[in-house]
Amino acid sequence: MSAESAGNAAGAEDAAGTEGAAGTEGVAAAVPGARDDRADRADRADRSPDASAGTALVVVDLQNDFCAGEVAAARFPGDPALLARAVEGSVRAVRLAREAGVEVLFVRFLGDPAYQGSAWQRRDARLGKRPKCLEGSWGAEFHGVRPRPEEAVFTKRACFDTFQDPDFEPHLRRRGLRHLVLAGLFTDVCVDSTARTAFQRGFHLTVLRDCTTALHLADADILRFMSRVYGARITDLDRRPFTELTEFPAFPDPTEPAGPTPPAGPAHPAGATGAESEQTGAESEQTGAAAARR
Repeated sequence: MSAESAGNAAGAEDAAGTEGAAGTEGVAAAVPGARDDRADRADRADRSPDASAGTALVVVDLQNDFCAGEVAAARFPGDPALLARAVEGSVRAVRLAREAGVEVLFVRFLGDPAYQGSAWQRRDARLGKRPKCLEGSWGAEFHGVRPRPEEAVFTKRACFDTFQDPDFEPHLRRRGLRHLVLAGLFTDVCVDSTARTAFQRGFHLTVLRDCTTALHLADADILRFMSRVYGARITDLDRRPFTELTEFPAFPDPTEPAGPTPPAGPAHPAGATGAESEQTGAESEQTGAAAARR
């Protein structure tokens, strides 16, 4: 199973509209993900700008079945304004990342029964869940923004974690990307699953609070969890340059001797992470929505 590329997504320009129409305001354009072999994608990726910057924006599951239409409306139990804000914020994050020369990586989900394991199929049968984002369908198409030809697309086939695409981590390592900025849907499902593996593999994390929303849990709860457990920086798109890497060290050189181990401190000292301090200000505004989401 190879990773995907948006190499021929430009062929859908006429059907999806111009890129400007799919910008910050008009979250309406959609374009199907396109296939390419991994060698072609790697070649294009190596030519994209600022490969040494160390940061990538990872846009998770910004697809029609999650963002728009009857399927999305029926699936999302919370305030529709929260979903719209997350989608619009993610589209804007892509624009800002491109302007800053930061690499943008798109992630999509395909839920075809052919890709589902037996446990997944049993769960859907028990809960009466219908598959979403079927390959080749409108529901699987990207929503609001299109990958450019040089931007890589990775596919999760009936799974939550982007690292399940075998080309995702090699792409990050090859490109020297050690700081992943996460946007997209949903915070407590695919965004969290990707963040969990990323943390365990040594990647630094930023989660854009206004570019994501949770499906099953309160937003404040899952963001606090990601801050405390993964050390993720939780911030807003406009709070400060979300792509900055200055507070994160480089990956350690395995050839260098390890430094002294610092003394152990309290499990959760006050103000231990920038993520928690940035998160605190928005928790009160999350409270009202949280009750309706549980």
